Amino acid sequence: MRPERDPVGPGLRSVWDFPRPAIAEPCDAHVRIEHRGILIAETRSSICTFETSHPPSYYIPPEAITPGVLRRAEGSSFCEWKGAAVYWDVVAGGVVLPRVGWSYPSPSASFAMLRDHIAFYAAPFDRCTVNGETVVPQPGAFYGGWITSAYAGPFKGGPGSMGW
Repeated sequence: MRPERDPVGPGLRSVWDFPRPAIAEPCDAHVRIEHRGILIAETRSSICTFETSHPPSYYIPPEAITPGVLRRAEGSSFCEWKGAAVYWDVVAGGVVLPRVGWSYPSPSASFAMLRDHIAFYAAPFDRCTVNGETVVPQPGAFYGGWITSAYAGPFKGGPGSMGW
């Protein structure tokens, strides 16, 4: 059962207006990730994915990620739209954050622009921002969307949202 949509005020977008299947679009928002005083990534050239009931995920180009912080992790997963994903650890300040990033080395044709870009879960990091606003991680252990005040929910991932 679909939930009641949160009110959408001026300048807000409802995640319930996002398409299904998902889409990817270039994004010029200022995206920044910091951990233990180390800049992990910063860009104004990410790619956002939009899917019904999900906040956007930001895929960061490799040149915007600090050299030496990424380490390929074990495991993979499969997205019905994007294809096979691989995972990345982040090593920062002597700490390993396991499987906090993911990418699609050979994405499906409709998501070809994601090739070589990496998305990150927000929760493990000290601070992730979009246009200077600290993001709230999408609820749930699997989803990697970043919630800001620009989007109205409710957002998939919390208890009872599996069938949305």
